[in-house]
Amino acid sequence: MEYISTRGGMAPAPFSATLLEGLATDGGLAVPETMPEITLERIETWRSLNYAELATEILSFFATDIPGPELAAMCERAYREESFSPGIVPLTPISDSITLLGLSEGPTLAFKDMAMQFLGQSLEYVLRKTGRTLNIVGATSGDTGSAAEYALRGKEGVSVFMLSPQGRMSDFQRAQMYSLDDANIHNIAVEGVFDDCQNLVKAIAGDLEFKREYSVGAVNSINLGRISAQVVYYFWAWLRASDSLTAEERETFKISVTVPSGNFGNILAGHYAREMGAPIRRLVLAANENNVLDDFFRTGIYAPRTSAETHLTSSPSMDISKASNLERFIFDLLGRDPERLNAAWRELDETGRIDLSAELPRFVGEFGIQSGTSTHADRVATIRSVREESGVTIDPHTADGVKVARELLEPGVPMLVLETAKPEKFPDIVLEATGEAPGLPADLAGLLDLPQHVVKMADDEAALREFIADRALRA
Repeated sequence: MEYISTRGGMAPAPFSATLLEGLATDGGLAVPETMPEITLERIETWRSLNYAELATEILSFFATDIPGPELAAMCERAYREESFSPGIVPLTPISDSITLLGLSEGPTLAFKDMAMQFLGQSLEYVLRKTGRTLNIVGATSGDTGSAAEYALRGKEGVSVFMLSPQGRMSDFQRAQMYSLDDANIHNIAVEGVFDDCQNLVKAIAGDLEFKREYSVGAVNSINLGRISAQVVYYFWAWLRASDSLTAEERETFKISVTVPSGNFGNILAGHYAREMGAPIRRLVLAANENNVLDDFFRTGIYAPRTSAETHLTSSPSMDISKASNLERFIFDLLGRDPERLNAAWRELDETGRIDLSAELPRFVGEFGIQSGTSTHADRVATIRSVREESGVTIDPHTADGVKVARELLEPGVPMLVLETAKPEKFPDIVLEATGEAPGLPADLAGLLDLPQHVVKMADDEAALREFIADRALRA
């Protein structure tokens, strides 16, 4: 397996190289040169595997340049019980037709741990093997930053420069990141919204001279190592949802999956899983008030909003108006043709939008993607109703997913909703919905009282460059 760029200007490269690059050398995103195809018979052979073993099997299709025993050891370390609750990725029914896929059993109580723990292991392996250092420059709207920092803190040969928007994360999210005092972790709070942080990261990554001089890499969902690791739990979801069925029933059994989405990374992994052969009928994208992606999948017109037009909401990890990973889906939509992709991006630069309405019938018919929007009032009502009906308390992002999932149920097709975080991370909205604020787990009880280590910075590319240059690791 080798990887090419969506924009056609990068020579095919192996998995290890894409881990270190982030953005492709031509400014595009790395994608598999060909998508692996997995038969239902092969998937059935994985039924008895634990999560680490399943991850090894699926990632072996992507990381073909990493020896099998090494890959298995990475997955075993990434998904050990010391990092995740014993019931890693449990399925929890909340109604007769909707089940939560529990992805928040890791160290930062968010689904980002599922991919980031593997990425931490694989990056350390590649850096040790090549004798290189890496300076990660990333942006977070909430959970990516803490998951990356917890996965990479104290790791040799790697440092993290994580940008976050000032005042736009929950107190818990800020405390998780800013309380870390490891020498290789640098938190930067930027004046603006997540899209401003993301634009700064892209500017740094797009400057090849600076990128090479300071060995800049990425752990945002533009890093294909994260996307490939996320593919695993879609296969796990189908296997666990079909465990009680007969062999004959499994032959035609499909699930639908609803994904709360901001940067289009989590649902892109679902798209890849479906393309590979995972028996998924529908992928349902759930947006909050920053519903650029819902607009796109309903109309075929992609029109990112400005920072000033990006709403501050009670599901802050989805407060994104320009989804980086959509480029990978549009690449597939346009026949994996870099010339057509580049033309679409020129249209975006010149007009502020891309009109792909001619492709609209393919969104559901070929790719199985539907979408919907949820508001603050919807989140509150959903958290309350799920608690009343099932006794389960969910976070606001998962609530966005459940709200949209309820609207797009199909008879006879089980709907799984990807849980994105534990409700403890968002006590204010849980209190509003239920009258009770969730308490912190015992091991995190003092987190909010710890000293915080963060540098405030204007939305200033030159200042960021200077900050990185002064602190970057050198080989």
